[in-house]
Amino acid sequence: MQILCGDEIAFGPGKADLLEAIAREGSISGAGRALGISYRRTWQLVDMMNRCWSERLVETLHGGGRERGARVTPFGENVLAHYRRAEARLAEEAAASLAGLMRDLRPAPLPAKAGADSPAAAATNEDRAGKPRR
Repeated sequence: MQILCGDEIAFGPGKADLLEAIAREGSISGAGRALGISYRRTWQLVDMMNRCWSERLVETLHGGGRERGARVTPFGENVLAHYRRAEARLAEEAAASLAGLMRDLRPAPLPAKAGADSPAAAATNEDRAGKPRR
């Protein structure tokens, strides 16, 4: 599920994972490392999130010691919580809807029948010159 802001993705599963990683790691660079994303790309994602929403989702902390790094803002925590709830509800609905379809699904396809309509039969009906047999 993605939330769009114009043509940009304001929020989606990757950005939700990034917010969780920033909250856990305490820095944008640490979150990027934890997720296997480059520092530059991580900053681009954070910047896009902050530009799309009415309030910042992530703020950087300047200074020494415990006051450096980044943190998810209370607004960002709220966006993340709402997104994860919506994601869970959609997954439940999808599972319920698909359960009915799955009852009628075969475990594997039936073997192909060699009939006039099958591609294999059509190939055998052509002679070496590529003309259909009569």
